[in-house]
Amino acid sequence: MESHTEPRRIGRPPSFDRAVALEQAMLLFWRHGYEATSLSDLTRALGVTAPSIYSAFGNKKALFLEAVSLYLSGGSSPTAIIDAAPSARDAAQVLMEGAAIAYTGEETPPGCMLATSAISVSAEAADVQAHLSAIRNGVEAHLRARIQAEVADGTLPPYTDAEILAAHTTAIIQGSSTLARDGASRDKLLRIARSAMTAWPQS
Repeated sequence: MESHTEPRRIGRPPSFDRAVALEQAMLLFWRHGYEATSLSDLTRALGVTAPSIYSAFGNKKALFLEAVSLYLSGGSSPTAIIDAAPSARDAAQVLMEGAAIAYTGEETPPGCMLATSAISVSAEAADVQAHLSAIRNGVEAHLRARIQAEVADGTLPPYTDAEILAAHTTAIIQGSSTLARDGASRDKLLRIARSAMTAWPQS
């Protein structure tokens, strides 16, 4: 009887753990930014050659975007937090206090990867900057919609400015990232977040 077993494919095994390499790349981009992180920086940190990076991820931009996805996969997403919170006010507080904690982790770079990794970039990386802006703006829009829904159903007063409250929350979160990069403590950022809640009308 003839064997129909497929012949075993012979090839070179991967020279590195892709998941570990992606995490290391994420931390490098997070700490130094997209354009300031060179291919040589990546090969040195990941302990692999440039061809290995190209083979595993495509190119530097594709690696960065995948690193952003990994960054966003840690814990609940901002939109999920907004949806799950008892109220828009609670959502804003959880987002701001969560940012204060996340931006001051002992094992991660200070600040927010989305806010600091592509603040100022060349024309060649404008699409990367636009991608990060779209993520941040999407979170703000999601919170704004939640606030508007609560104004419509009477949970929040009719004079509530949904646009400004959502933007205020975003400003505190992004400002906390800058402060964390400058060495602000977690306690200071948490106090800022709690103080920011005074801008919200009492429901």
